Amino acid sequence: MPVNKLHAKGFTLIELIVGIVALSGALLILTGVLIPQAEKSTNPWFQVRSAELAQSIMNEINARRFDENSPTSGELARCDESGGNACIADLPACPGTGPYPWVEETSRDLYDDIDDFHCLNVTGDQITNIENGSLQDIYRDFSVEVFVTYAGADLGLANKRAKKILVSVTPPKGSTISYSSYRTNY
Repeated sequence: MPVNKLHAKGFTLIELIVGIVALSGALLILTGVLIPQAEKSTNPWFQVRSAELAQSIMNEINARRFDENSPTSGELARCDESGGNACIADLPACPGTGPYPWVEETSRDLYDDIDDFHCLNVTGDQITNIENGSLQDIYRDFSVEVFVTYAGADLGLANKRAKKILVSVTPPKGSTISYSSYRTNY
């Protein structure tokens, strides 16, 4: 039976080209929307990682005594108390690279008071845990800065009765996230 040309169904070449162009445009718009969203989806992961890193550093700092002149036992007067030694003077702004005059120890694993961490700046393979184990595989391209200041007035105390510890973590992609805590002279 012969095929009737009037009833033949199909697409013309022009219709196919118009369809391909329309599909290409739709895919271009779709990928333009999805790619930035994929990058943004890593931000929460970096935020969680930076919070974990900041908490780890904060725990390491708070495990140390309040001041170089603080006693190591609970029986003696605290620094700046009647009968006790004076607490160290205010910590200056960070003057570039160390060594810093307020740090008596030669390495971070020997730090014995929270002032020793003032101006600490570590990145990549310098980021270690409290036992000096490398955390480079987990925190590659992260950086950490620590600042310690007297801040008793923030808490309604004499200024030298508390110190504010500010830990700033910069993830590989994203802006710096700062975490702070207070440590009192107890």
